[in-house]
Amino acid sequence: MAMEASRSGRLKVIIVQGKNLVIRDFRSSDPYVVVKLGKQKAKTKVIKSNLNPIWNEELNFTIGSEPTRLLNFEVFDKDLFKRDDKMGRASINLQPMQSASRLSKILRMSVGETTLRKVVPGKDDCVAEEYSIRCINGEVVQDVWLRLSGVESGEIQVRMKYVEE
Repeated sequence: MAMEASRSGRLKVIIVQGKNLVIRDFRSSDPYVVVKLGKQKAKTKVIKSNLNPIWNEELNFTIGSEPTRLLNFEVFDKDLFKRDDKMGRASINLQPMQSASRLSKILRMSVGETTLRKVVPGKDDCVAEEYSIRCINGEVVQDVWLRLSGVESGEIQVRMKYVEE
């Protein structure tokens, strides 16, 4: 059986916004998001006193030969004098996006917008609702709401763009 050729590419992760985040300070929180892919790590700016923050911040990762399947998100509350409080975590499997990207290459889609597949929330992921993976002018794009685990409430909206090299 032939081994699958290793794929490399760029993954743009746009942390769009958070909603109903938990209170970790007196009345609010100062949230930021840390995103990890294997050994790569990036974080957003801190938004002061906001439980429904809008970041619209793009973080970039490279997908190399290592079999990294999970993209991990952690939300923290920034504190000055003590360790930052955890406000929940989430992860998403990159497999559907990578296979959709292969499909778009096979179909040679480079212009316009096409829905490649719909993904329904599974019991062991953090996806809040069904989402679709689309090919928009050659880029594979997915918009998804992730439910934060380990906390009483909170979701983050993430837009991911995958470009295979």
